[in-house]
Amino acid sequence: MPLQLEAKIPLGKVRGRIDHMAIDLARQRLFVAELGNDTVGIVDLKKQEVIQTIGGLKEPQGIGYVPSLDALYVANVGDGSVRVFSGADYAAAGRIDLGEDADNIRVDSATSQIVVGYGSGGLAVIDAKTLQRIANIPLLVHPEGFQFDPTSSQVFVNLPKARTIAVVDRQSGKPTANWPITIAENFPMALRRDAGQLLTVFRNPAKLAAFSIADGARLAILDICGDADDLFFDAKRSRVYVSCGDGFLDVLQAEGGEYLHTLPRFLERGRRSSFPNWTGCWSRRGRRQGSPRAFGYSARCPKSQLRELRYDRTPSNLAIEAVCQAPAIHCRAVLGIDGGYASFGLPPIRRHRCGGRRYGKNGSRTAAGGPFAR
Repeated sequence: MPLQLEAKIPLGKVRGRIDHMAIDLARQRLFVAELGNDTVGIVDLKKQEVIQTIGGLKEPQGIGYVPSLDALYVANVGDGSVRVFSGADYAAAGRIDLGEDADNIRVDSATSQIVVGYGSGGLAVIDAKTLQRIANIPLLVHPEGFQFDPTSSQVFVNLPKARTIAVVDRQSGKPTANWPITIAENFPMALRRDAGQLLTVFRNPAKLAAFSIADGARLAILDICGDADDLFFDAKRSRVYVSCGDGFLDVLQAEGGEYLHTLPRFLERGRRSSFPNWTGCWSRRGRRQGSPRAFGYSARCPKSQLRELRYDRTPSNLAIEAVCQAPAIHCRAVLGIDGGYASFGLPPIRRHRCGGRRYGKNGSRTAAGGPFAR
């Protein structure tokens, strides 16, 4: 079933971009690192509103929540600190100074430890209770995404500037392997333990690759949306979610060792998720390799002329309508969900103008992409 937009929650007057997020499942609260605003926004998901803002930070980037301690940990790239806030009111509870460029945070609830990537190349292992630094693990360059192996003491770390995946041991504090990457610089990472795979995303070119946890052998590679910053594996549904800055949330179905684009991309404006300059529907003539097949006529509406974008979902179909400023219905596509394959049906569109161009049966212009572009 395709993803559905359930709600939009305004974050208020937030300058600049946001970065990573964490969640308190018990209270249904979402923590948003508002890097450009030097704040963390706290969103009540039940009320669908911002209930508190933590200020006085220095470009907060990584963020983690430890339920057993009811504590929030915020890594600041601006001054290299990790700030700690505790309790329902998020009172300041401590600080750890790592020197510079504190970035991603991972929480190990089993050991009550947090691990923070920082500096020109290192992981800091911190006791979440005492806030004492237990170990420093040296790395070749600054780390980006990293993940724990829950069945061992191994940590897998993306090192984009070195084009390497590092494997380190948390107990000894030493690297055990470096797997060279030839594709591009590697940023977000997720672990698929059921298949013994490590998933990582590259930005230029935009690719997702799966590697063997055992030896780093590449098992799969495919195209995805661009400028990815976060990657998640949904073990319950066997899905991969890729959050991309070019305006899409890519959804892939994991089937054995393959990853299939069986669901439409979810499109939404936002930080690390932007809206294209236009919207449109596919035509048969404009079909691109690997894209859904469309039948009928097509048209596109420049962003400056787009008045409304409507979605309508039934158990078997997903319909989209782009409404231009003049005339009324600009383009309608019906996505049939049939065994995971997409097909479009477009009703005839009368000749009309939008944004100074004429579209219609005899002079249709093809949108080179659109909400369901692959």
